[in-house]
Amino acid sequence: MSSWTITKWELKNTLHNRKFILIFFLQLVVLLMMVLFFSSFMEGIESEEGISLTPSLNQFASLDIYDPQNILINQLNPEILEINSNKIDIALNRLEGGDVTGVLILPSSDDFNLEEIKPVPVNLYIDYEDPKRSVIKDEVSTAQNKASSLISERWINDLTPQQEVSQPQIQEETQGEALPLQLINKVMTAVLLFLPLFLFGNLIVDSIVGEKERKTGEILIAMPLSRSNIILGKSMAVIITMALQVALWMVLMILAGYSIENPGLVYLIVVTTALPIVGLTSIIAAFSKNYKEAGIGITFAYVAIIGFLIVPALAYISQQGRYVSASTMTLAIKVFSGEPLSPGDIIVPFTSLLLISLISYYISIWLFKRDDIVFGPRPGILRLLFEFATLNKVVNYFKK
Repeated sequence: MSSWTITKWELKNTLHNRKFILIFFLQLVVLLMMVLFFSSFMEGIESEEGISLTPSLNQFASLDIYDPQNILINQLNPEILEINSNKIDIALNRLEGGDVTGVLILPSSDDFNLEEIKPVPVNLYIDYEDPKRSVIKDEVSTAQNKASSLISERWINDLTPQQEVSQPQIQEETQGEALPLQLINKVMTAVLLFLPLFLFGNLIVDSIVGEKERKTGEILIAMPLSRSNIILGKSMAVIITMALQVALWMVLMILAGYSIENPGLVYLIVVTTALPIVGLTSIIAAFSKNYKEAGIGITFAYVAIIGFLIVPALAYISQQGRYVSASTMTLAIKVFSGEPLSPGDIIVPFTSLLLISLISYYISIWLFKRDDIVFGPRPGILRLLFEFATLNKVVNYFKK
């Protein structure tokens, strides 16, 4: 018998459990409601009424501007942009030095007559290595629309009714995503993709802690199975269940209109992230005496794991975005956004996943092999840490 035998047993029991099937579909319903909520939230941001984000984005990006005729400078939002009025040479030098994210240059009165009915030339220079570039483009585009309306009204008032009015055309070639899509859509899509991984902690707890609660651990250990096969088999059953729900969840998100490039690779990244999560959950379940202890431990552990995934992703989007991250959520954001990947973007997060997985499963198997933890009396955490770090090595040395 092997760990795969335990996996098949656990999957069979899980899929025949009506309570699990009910919870499984209730989770899908809740996740679907979250998709609908965030979709409507995004539509509100992109609508004309919009949703104000300025309280949390005060002077989020810096912009140098040369606007001697005050065409756009009064239309820019100083709550979001740090606006500096400088000469062209100084502004471009600051852009090259990385002191600002963008430079906006408009014509002087000697080069362009604002009273003439023709397009106003606008030059926007942006540091494309800075993720905050989309903020600059979004705010400049908004300012252009406001200035265009004001100039049009003035031209119309100056023209006679018989004259044909041509709409002024202030054009800008834009690329990339606007601020709401960058800061909200990418992060929320990533959060929704990884959310199912944190909904099945109860399965591994019930699978391991339940053996202690139901007093069936002795029967399981007495079978011709190593304890490592028991832990690995139970963990694999939970990972397969997670993979199934992640697949269904990604299909629902795509049908709901979420744009996910390379869904196969994104799916692989999300499912691979389940390996250390289940491993860390197995450690807590192997050490806990009952469901209550396991629930408390999982709560704190999942808060730390979510922080490890989300904080680097937020730092990548809102700050420099030039550094390699160990968070697989950051890697998933890069993949479904269609951004180019460097070897470090792939090697670093997957290496961290492998190391955490190996360490977590080794510790959970080591704990499950101890009869004083499975059957009691259970030693304290400090004593276990001491034995794991030092005493265990000494004992093994003398055994040799």
